[in-house]
Amino acid sequence: MALGDITRIDDRTVLVLGQVLDIARNQPDVANALVHRVDDTLFLVDTGVTTAFRDAVRNAVDQVGPWKRLVLLTSHGHVDHIGNNDLVDELGAQRGASVQHFVPAKDLPQMHDPRTYWTNTFGRIAGVVPMPAQPSLVARKVVSLFKPMTPFGRTTRTYEELPVEQIAIGSVRMFGWSFADGAVRVVRSQGHCAGHVIVYLRDSQLLHLGDEPNGPCGPMADFDQAKLVNTLSAAYTMVTEQQVVHVTDGHTFTVADAEQAETRLHTLLDDAAALQSRAAAIVAGQGQVNPVEFVRQYTGAVSDLGVAGANPNPMFTGMMALNTLRELGISADSGPASSWRRPPMVAPSRPSLPRRVVAVIGLGAGVIGWRIRGRNR
Repeated sequence: MALGDITRIDDRTVLVLGQVLDIARNQPDVANALVHRVDDTLFLVDTGVTTAFRDAVRNAVDQVGPWKRLVLLTSHGHVDHIGNNDLVDELGAQRGASVQHFVPAKDLPQMHDPRTYWTNTFGRIAGVVPMPAQPSLVARKVVSLFKPMTPFGRTTRTYEELPVEQIAIGSVRMFGWSFADGAVRVVRSQGHCAGHVIVYLRDSQLLHLGDEPNGPCGPMADFDQAKLVNTLSAAYTMVTEQQVVHVTDGHTFTVADAEQAETRLHTLLDDAAALQSRAAAIVAGQGQVNPVEFVRQYTGAVSDLGVAGANPNPMFTGMMALNTLRELGISADSGPASSWRRPPMVAPSRPSLPRRVVAVIGLGAGVIGWRIRGRNR
């Protein structure tokens, strides 16, 4: 499959396929985009990046039937998902259609300034994992691959401006927002990064997981492992309860049926537990951890378990490793390359004041008390 190829899911839904990251070839990764129609409203989940992908999405919107309204739902603010967001304004103007665009509020900072976001992310492994240059230069190089970059349009607003709802999908209860009388439901997941959402299409019984299933542990600076695992667990329940029969995501270039999705989600949860267990065993009994040695052993565990993410390279594996250390309650003394330690079990005692200082304080308190009593007579 090639960039921009289209996979038809049903007569109202198609997946536009992206591509993998290849920094050596100056090739950005491009996230899949999902196109779905409900009556006369077209829903678009993400717009990817690059001019070629923009053209593919433009062609895909004609393959799901006629529409008069257009709603763009951004799953999260990473550059491979948002570069062509202004396309919906262009399509709306061409069709005379109304346009809406929603983004997660917590991802606005990285959408405005992706280079700082990636500098901070790469900075968390500086001196621990070999890098081709300092974090700011690596971030500049990576972000430069994603062109054109137009994350905001004329109608962009945040999901959080809408009243939050309890979203029920089978026995699963989460929070988010619904559109088209519940035919499209946007659920807060926030595992892969701070603002991440997933999208459920009721009529197609499809769950789009965005980048939540990229791996069993998140590499980003703003990931949340607990939310990641809870999201994968919730998705697994939706599939096993037959509420979901198709699963898509940002970087798997196929549509999973229920059986395939159940197997993959089960594997991701098992891998998450196995990696946490292996990491805990590596640092067992150590009050002080060498981060370079930990990353080496963690990388070996990833290889032994056959774990792979959307970007399986040493930098991303290193970011996963150090995030795992933080999940175990172990943090750096100063920078990432310094020794990492567990928090002390006993709070440090406060230094006692010299007797002379205590006596002076006591004398001062006595004088103050005398003056107060004198005023009250």
